[in-house]
Amino acid sequence: MHPLIYLIYWLIEAVVMGALVYSVTKGNTNLLSRLMAPMLVLFVPKLFGSIILLLEDITRLFRGFPVRSYAVSEIAVLVSALLFLILLYGITRGRHHYKVHKVILYFSDLPKAFDGFRITQLSDIHAGSFIDKKGVQKGIDLVNAQKSDLILFTGDLVNNQATEMDPWIPVFSQLKAPYGKYSILGNHDYGDYMRWENEELKLANLNRLKEIHCEIGFQLLLNESRRITKQGDSIELIGVENWGKGGFHKYGDLDKAIASVPNNAFKILMSHDPSHWEAIILDHPQPIHLTLSGHTHGMQFGFEVFGIKWSPIKYMYKQWAGLYVRNNQYLYVNRGFGFLGLKGRVGIWPEITVITLKCK
Repeated sequence: MHPLIYLIYWLIEAVVMGALVYSVTKGNTNLLSRLMAPMLVLFVPKLFGSIILLLEDITRLFRGFPVRSYAVSEIAVLVSALLFLILLYGITRGRHHYKVHKVILYFSDLPKAFDGFRITQLSDIHAGSFIDKKGVQKGIDLVNAQKSDLILFTGDLVNNQATEMDPWIPVFSQLKAPYGKYSILGNHDYGDYMRWENEELKLANLNRLKEIHCEIGFQLLLNESRRITKQGDSIELIGVENWGKGGFHKYGDLDKAIASVPNNAFKILMSHDPSHWEAIILDHPQPIHLTLSGHTHGMQFGFEVFGIKWSPIKYMYKQWAGLYVRNNQYLYVNRGFGFLGLKGRVGIWPEITVITLKCK
């Protein structure tokens, strides 16, 4: 290979590493976010290729350190090349590689009129990360194609600022559901992750975001409930503000939200952060039949094959993607419609959830 190619290759790596060190030392989160994609593409394939070569080196130590096997070297190159292509696809195309996850849930106390009732859940739109209107429109069309009775959005409409939604209001206004569209706030919606000149500007941003929910046709639930009625029967829809474990704010108040809900009602709760489920919801005096959350994004990186799913986020959240059940109470964690930080998705694709309620 020509020496100039080697020089360019290592120069690119040096620039990325230098920019990474700079962004970490200076606390430049925007630059760090932009570096995530090139870091994955440049370093992850080499990491796995190096592990294969290291394993061979360990065996060579016990065999008098013979010449490296050509076959093992080819396998290392092949694995690295395959990972490079997968990562490249995830970064360039994965951000709008929408997957519809369909779930059927059976309940013995579901009102009969709601047998077969379909709910589409969206979560974590993060409008500030979008750049491709055609790609986003593809997701909106796919949502409407499900022809669900109800659309529920479980938080994080923006990254930080309400203005991020301005170009996307006409697009998300297209969403349609005969029994309405409802939403809650996520941790990013409050503007807590950026510096404001004063508290008045921060509050004005939040108020504008609440107006945008209305403009795109969503009823925003702020620690409150709504009754959904069909043919004389009803279910209770409950929405809480963000409640998260650790350093996340606990604006959510389930007691307040559920105060006017009858004890024997069939209840669906929207709560952005799935950690709320184990910490508060499961032990609440009023059992919640179904909780819908998001927040984790599945870390936008991992794999789901042959019924096996893995992502580094599992070491931070016990419930991080898909369906969970305990004591006849269900939690569904949506993998997110948009993306944040990493400008793409690898293996954990953007999700549109369709849940069908059935009488047991």
